[in-house]
Amino acid sequence: MQERQFDLRCVKRMLGAATGRAILSCQMGDFKQLRAWREAKNLAVLSKTAIARLPTEERYALGNQWRRAAYSVALNIAEGASRRGPREFRRYLDIARASLHELEAVFELATAQGYVPDLEMKELQATRANCARMVYGLLRKMGDRSR
Repeated sequence: MQERQFDLRCVKRMLGAATGRAILSCQMGDFKQLRAWREAKNLAVLSKTAIARLPTEERYALGNQWRRAAYSVALNIAEGASRRGPREFRRYLDIARASLHELEAVFELATAQGYVPDLEMKELQATRANCARMVYGLLRKMGDRSR
């Protein structure tokens, strides 16, 4: 419950800035308390193990793309949360959202070629889907006022 309250306080502060009230955005380091960031971090860690299972010829093609997309989700949430206003935060959340879609495509390719065991892939897909819901939730809370 405390985590959810933080997410809402952070977004409300940013929305306040968008509506002209003198309210500051998230403080540096607050991104670590965002559930979306923690889930993205978990996704990146889980991805590392799966990437290691790829055949050697795929580690530098599919594996590199997978790693960069997984890191991109967590890093864009963190960078966006430390920006000065909701418009910038929303922009970084949109980039994180796009990287989540890219990961979905990577997972489809890896599954189609049988590179990752089904059980491990199901965990990756569930973590990605959960992270995507959290990012979408933040975007919805910010709404049109931050554009």
